Amino acid sequence: PAQRRWIPREVQTIIIGTLPRVHPARSRRRTYVRRRWTVLGVAALVVAGVVSLIALEGGGPSASPPDSTHPTTPSTTPLPKPPFAVGTLTLTLTEPGRSGAAARTLPTTVRYPAAGAAGEPAPTGAAAQRAGGPYPLVIFSEGFGYDPEAYAALLNAWAVAGYVVVDPVYPFTSPTSPGGLVEGDIVTHPADLSFVITSMLGDSVASGGTLTGMIDPHQIGVIGQSDGGDLSLAVADNTCCRDSRIKAAVILSGAELAWFQGAYYTQPAVPMLVVQGTDDTVNPPSCSVQLYNQAPQPKYYLSMAGQTHLSAYTQAGQPLDVVANVTTDFFNGYLKGSTTALGAVVADGTVPGLASLTNASSVPPNDQPCPDAPAN
Repeated sequence: PAQRRWIPREVQTIIIGTLPRVHPARSRRRTYVRRRWTVLGVAALVVAGVVSLIALEGGGPSASPPDSTHPTTPSTTPLPKPPFAVGTLTLTLTEPGRSGAAARTLPTTVRYPAAGAAGEPAPTGAAAQRAGGPYPLVIFSEGFGYDPEAYAALLNAWAVAGYVVVDPVYPFTSPTSPGGLVEGDIVTHPADLSFVITSMLGDSVASGGTLTGMIDPHQIGVIGQSDGGDLSLAVADNTCCRDSRIKAAVILSGAELAWFQGAYYTQPAVPMLVVQGTDDTVNPPSCSVQLYNQAPQPKYYLSMAGQTHLSAYTQAGQPLDVVANVTTDFFNGYLKGSTTALGAVVADGTVPGLASLTNASSVPPNDQPCPDAPAN
């Protein structure tokens, strides 16, 4: 049996003195039953006070040590933010054959935010920086006859900014292609690109891999240069091969291409950034003007004065820095939902004598022909 506890008279006086009292003017309106319940309530309060005092003395059954297994305050460790170190992963993706065609092999390089010094290449096989993810996925497509690694400065810039960046080598388009260069193979690349997206999303949900949990499946962008820009436009905005998972597209010196048997811009708009060098003789400015003027809003046109077909994308210097900043702003706005980044697009794309940016409904037409563009 529990041991009796002696409660000092002073404590009894404090307990009883703090109990509520019924005003005499209101007592006449109370019934016998309510007076009875009041008495019971007072008794309950007294008992509760006594039990509390016993517990404070350490002898009651409610006394127990504090639970140290559950912290009382949330963690204040901030989530990692850009700039990130850049990890690199080399994959060989094998796409099953379709329509009687042979399987297609796509050597693929993946850059991802990694643990390490901010803005620096991480050691091979470096741990992914999962705490800051999942990250948007960006698929880059190179120009015809170019190695994707020629664009390494841009690819690294996007990974540093917090993107998983993937650059597959499409069959018959790279200088190292075993079967040589075949430009007409571009009509099969939309299916290749969609396969790469599916493969990357599969790696993100698989357990135990470098990319596990790293990719946000709802935030996917495409970016390409020259023929890679044509391809990126097709998978974003052509009925022939549109991939509805794509939420933003950047076209670097690209064009509409009649080889893709479909119609452009008939689906809901995909936000688009078009970049063009004024001295480009391979993809004349008229091609970029045509696709930009026909595209629905939201859209942006970045004109790079004095730049050629490749100079602003592969050569270190201020033009490449402008392209890196504006493309990152664009992706941050439309894949990460940053209104601040969208405000920065115009500022970063306006450099007197070098770059001008607009989001007007159209830019002045150019009378040069656009090779292989569909008739309008």
